[in-house]
Amino acid sequence: MTVPGLVESAAERFGDRIFLRVGDVTRTYAETREAAATMAGALAARGCRPGDRIAALLSNRIELVDLVLGCAWLGAVVVPLNTGLRGRSLRQALDAARPRFLYAEAESAAHAAAAGHRGVVWPVGGEDVPRPGVAEAIAPAPVRPEDTAALLFTSGTTGSSRGVRCPGAQFVWWGRNVSDALRLTSDDVLFTCLPLFHTNALNTLAHAMTVGASCVVGGRFSASRYWSQVADARATAVYLLGAMVPMLLARPPGPDDRAHRAWRGLSPATPGPLWGPFRDRFGVTLVDGFGSTETNLVIGATPDEYRPGRMGTVREGFSARVVDETLGPVADGTPGELLVRSHHPYAFSTGYLGDPEPSPGSWRRTGDRVVREPDGWFRFVDRVKDVIRRRGENISSSEVESVVRSHPAVAEAAAFPVGSDLAEDEVMVAVVVRPGSALDPEDLARHCARELPAFAVPRFVETVPALPLTETGKVRKAVLRERGVTSRTWDRAAVTSGTASPRSTWTASAPRPGSPP
Repeated sequence: MTVPGLVESAAERFGDRIFLRVGDVTRTYAETREAAATMAGALAARGCRPGDRIAALLSNRIELVDLVLGCAWLGAVVVPLNTGLRGRSLRQALDAARPRFLYAEAESAAHAAAAGHRGVVWPVGGEDVPRPGVAEAIAPAPVRPEDTAALLFTSGTTGSSRGVRCPGAQFVWWGRNVSDALRLTSDDVLFTCLPLFHTNALNTLAHAMTVGASCVVGGRFSASRYWSQVADARATAVYLLGAMVPMLLARPPGPDDRAHRAWRGLSPATPGPLWGPFRDRFGVTLVDGFGSTETNLVIGATPDEYRPGRMGTVREGFSARVVDETLGPVADGTPGELLVRSHHPYAFSTGYLGDPEPSPGSWRRTGDRVVREPDGWFRFVDRVKDVIRRRGENISSSEVESVVRSHPAVAEAAAFPVGSDLAEDEVMVAVVVRPGSALDPEDLARHCARELPAFAVPRFVETVPALPLTETGKVRKAVLRERGVTSRTWDRAAVTSGTASPRSTWTASAPRPGSPP
């Protein structure tokens, strides 16, 4: 139940099978074990010791995979940092992690220096950087399942990111749980272009090792090139995020849509109405589930049994409950916060950096509002912090977004609260117009009024060329909330009262200015 154990077991079972392709580098399982052992030797030769924290500011490249596996083999702690961090956010992460060493690309190394990092820096391409094959292989360290293998920082969409202590056993359980949910076998090829500094893509390596599949790691997500990359990888399974699905559907149909072998994809938080169109157009069945950096695949579906817009059912070895603000249980069909618990030792993280370790088997709060249906299927409602409170009612931003996206002129949408004169929230939506379409905000408001209760119909609408996203495709609603209502925002109340122009049509080819950064 450790990462070195997983690497060794996979090498013994699958030997000459292709495990990994990153850029121009291809490795078998046996070669991967040798790379981990010699990378660990190279790290040790440069003064790294078990327990040391070694940070990385690297994009999806073989050096990051080598560092992850080499650190695990040595018993060091890898700290993959978001390459988009700058200034204060980067300084906070470095101050929290306190790494002795940093492996970074040139631009990121400069940002780290400006943020105050004073430890040893290994620049990519440098002559003295640790790399596999240039040092003697060493035996794997006697790590325990509960020992921290990686320190992963959360996305920080609603506040400062926090470092999560991820033990080796957590990665092993990710491999077992997700490979089972996706029905992976040794014949599969997995493709991910999500960043390796987050748990989704990083755990793809464990999914492959569990069953002997191949894993292809692509570069940054591009909607225009995505399906050609999937075809080039000869992938049979893909990894998406809910925000990526509408981006792909918004593209004009093309010959690459079906010129690939992929037939299922893990895609958490995909809006229910998009499942059918996605499968019909691209031939890929989407599989949802609940998991986080702090937990594991606690709730999930499979390609054989799924429901659009539902996360799935509780998986074996875990428990889940839905509670109110006092942490008391709520009835099925009632929204509440999701609490989860693992019965597997160290399948969850051992807590946040600086916090005490949670008791084994304790309930973990997720910050997600969900509904448990009477038959045991779970539906995501919202992040607790994203709930909009208006006229005494709790409004799900996820539900508002789903209705707004169902308008034929809308490609993407994000709903969020803004203040009002009545000391409550008003509903605002930022909308990306579908290419070749025009959006009349009054028509959108009427569309919402047909599908939503009156208190949930957006008051404010503004079009933007693109939504502000994190590196993992999550909408940065804090950016939208901070920006709020501007002089370019359409106000339904002002139109109704006759104090504003009653109609303004927006098109994708000429987006309104003032989009968020």
